[in-house]
Amino acid sequence: MKFMKLGSKPDSFQTDGYNIRYVATELATDIVINIGDVKFYLHKFPLLSKSARLQKLVATSNDENSDEIHIQEIPGGPAAFEICAKFCYGMTVTLNAYNVVAARCVAEYLEMYETVEKGNLIYKIDVFLNSSIFRSWKDSIIVLQTTKSLLPWSEELKVVSHCLDSIASKASIDTSEVKWSYTYNRKKLPSENGNSPQWNGVRKPQMVPRDWWVEDLCELHIDLYKRVITTIKTKGRVSGDVIGEALNAYALRRLPGFSKGMIQNNDFIKYRSLVETILWLLPTEKGTVSCSFLLRLLRAAILLDCGEMERNELMRRIGQQLPEATVIDLLIRAPAGEATIYDVDIIHNLVQEFVTHSSQTDPIENEFQESGSPKFGPDASKLLVAKLIDGYLAEIARDPNLPLSKFVNLAENIASFSGPSHDGLYRAIDMYLKEHPGINKSERKRICRLMDCRKLSAEACMHAVQNERLPLRVVVQVLFFEQARATASAGNSTPDLPRSIRALLPGGSHGSSRSTTTNTEEDWDSVPTAEDIKALKGELATLILGSSGSDRNGNDASKSDVEKVAASRMKGLVMSKIFSKLRSGKERHGEISSSDTSESPGSVNAEETKSTHSRSRKHSLS
Repeated sequence: MKFMKLGSKPDSFQTDGYNIRYVATELATDIVINIGDVKFYLHKFPLLSKSARLQKLVATSNDENSDEIHIQEIPGGPAAFEICAKFCYGMTVTLNAYNVVAARCVAEYLEMYETVEKGNLIYKIDVFLNSSIFRSWKDSIIVLQTTKSLLPWSEELKVVSHCLDSIASKASIDTSEVKWSYTYNRKKLPSENGNSPQWNGVRKPQMVPRDWWVEDLCELHIDLYKRVITTIKTKGRVSGDVIGEALNAYALRRLPGFSKGMIQNNDFIKYRSLVETILWLLPTEKGTVSCSFLLRLLRAAILLDCGEMERNELMRRIGQQLPEATVIDLLIRAPAGEATIYDVDIIHNLVQEFVTHSSQTDPIENEFQESGSPKFGPDASKLLVAKLIDGYLAEIARDPNLPLSKFVNLAENIASFSGPSHDGLYRAIDMYLKEHPGINKSERKRICRLMDCRKLSAEACMHAVQNERLPLRVVVQVLFFEQARATASAGNSTPDLPRSIRALLPGGSHGSSRSTTTNTEEDWDSVPTAEDIKALKGELATLILGSSGSDRNGNDASKSDVEKVAASRMKGLVMSKIFSKLRSGKERHGEISSSDTSESPGSVNAEETKSTHSRSRKHSLS
């Protein structure tokens, strides 16, 4: 810290109690100056020789036959006046960044100009400010902080503007020219602390980071901070991403709980003003501020009830950068009084903002400018958002109070650009079914319709066919597509299933088999038992083993026979289950007829069905 010493005489100011100051000399004092509630017993000659204002005040007091002067509102108060009084006496005074502005304002108030005496206090302080303080990075920040309590004097004397220009100029300078100390809390590189195995014992000077100045400015009050950042932006030499990093650092320092997405409401008005100021200072260039930071600001804006315009603009920007977000970023707590844990509606709106932005952006421009990287092209962005929302759905599915409609609506919002894999969506659906066991069949059917079984990986299919929470319809679909995948990879053709089964699959026929599927709709939406799943899996395994065995033998005739037998066994199991459910359903309604039974999947004879069931049970027990 820079400092300047004035005067050479020893300090002979004494204190008597809390509110009396006097000069300990043999010469009796001849004037009393009241600064607020403090009395100064001083001598006229040294004071009047340097202060034009005191000359006027003393002249006025003489006319009133009084040796006492009252000054109620003086910048800097008694402490600052004492500095000026000591200077008048020639006593040693030390000026530094903490007291120089107060001394300058009092000297101005007392009119200690060069016209009164050469080498007066105003001249000396101005020289100190221009030659030392404003050339020092940290001293300029300290001085700027002290100006707040000295307004409007510090503003009128241009101390504030000089500080702003000094700080902004240094923050905008090329990093190679930064020679002064600054605060930068970061993890040291291995080469800096000597722990690197490649370290050769020679320490190379580290490059100054572009955001070297952001932490020191966090000490400023929000009003001054706003003016500093505005001045830096006006100079136009600092990139938007560094400004964004500065605002992030300031929010982390000044908003308690900001890093955790929580704001302490012990000073509601103060923190709301702070958040609104940060929103106003955000760089306008796209991609200069991380999506994570924007989402934390959105949380704060909601908690502090910031203006609707600010929140809408923030949501628009987040929607443009949504592919950069993480699931944790999206977990915004629901407002107090809501039944759900998280605010799903906000995320739904953000996804809609993303969809709107994607539809309005030129594909070529989007590909090369989205987040400043080609990897965030239009298709890649949509896949990232789809994956992001799948993960978010899995998290909110744990909420026992989450309505099915909110889950489904959010999932349907990204259905148009879902990726080649539905594993994430399957995990979310499974989590919802696990945490909400009381939902009815129609709700279970509705949520499972979101998933395309053809887009499940082998691992997800393995889990799905053992999942007792899924409707039978979904289990059969998974088994069928696994069968198709296995036979296709082996170079075989997938055995055909009856039309009543194909009707259950995406793109299946709904022609003559419509009545059958309608009659068994409720049964297909029921949850299969463990025995049902094991039996279906056994037949699928037999089919795959039979197909692979025929490939190893290389006999086309044998291969064809195996396919027929395996397909027949698979059909028998599935069809017998449908036939039994259909039969039981019609018995309840008294509708069994020859035409119904002939239209139902009864082409598989009873003996074959019986033997299939027997083999299936044996396989399951083996």
